[in-house]
Amino acid sequence: MHFNIVMKITLLVVGKTEEEYLIKGIGIYKSRLEHYIKFNIVELLPPRNFRVLNPQQLKEAEGKLLLRYFNDSDQVVLLDEHGKLPDSVEFSGLLQKYMNSGTKHLMFVVGGAFGFSDEVYQAAGSKLSLSPMTFSHQMVRLFFTEQLYRAFTILKNEPYHNN
Repeated sequence: MHFNIVMKITLLVVGKTEEEYLIKGIGIYKSRLEHYIKFNIVELLPPRNFRVLNPQQLKEAEGKLLLRYFNDSDQVVLLDEHGKLPDSVEFSGLLQKYMNSGTKHLMFVVGGAFGFSDEVYQAAGSKLSLSPMTFSHQMVRLFFTEQLYRAFTILKNEPYHNN
C-alpha cells in the first residue's frame, strides 16, 4: 500500500492536554504515526475571557480561533457527535480516499465543551463521530490518535489492527 507522505494530518484542538497519562499515550501513538504520515497536534489556548462567556458566546469565540487555522486548500473534518460513525476499517478507507485524491492537508478538529459555532460548521467539509458516547475533550485526543494509527496499520495490513 502506497501512502501519500506529502499529505499532512493535523489534529486541531481547543485547550491543552493536562493529564500526564493522556500526554504519554498520545505521544506513543504520535511517534508510531511518524512511520506513515506527517502528523501534528495543534492546541489552541481558550479565549482569554472564556470563564465569563455563556455557551453560545464561547462557541463563537472558539470558532474565531479555529477559523484562523483553516485554509481553503485544507480538507477539514469536525469530530462531532452528529457526524458519520465509521468503524475502524471504514475510517481507514476514508483516509485512503483523501490520500488518493491528492489532499495535501487533512485537518481534524475537536471543539470546546459546547461544540462548534455555525461558522465552523459552514467552513468544514464533513463531520465524523468517534462514538455515540460522550468523552472528555482530552480523552478524544488519545482515542483519535490511536484510531488514526490503527487506520494506517489496516491500510498496511499490519497485525496491530486485529488487537
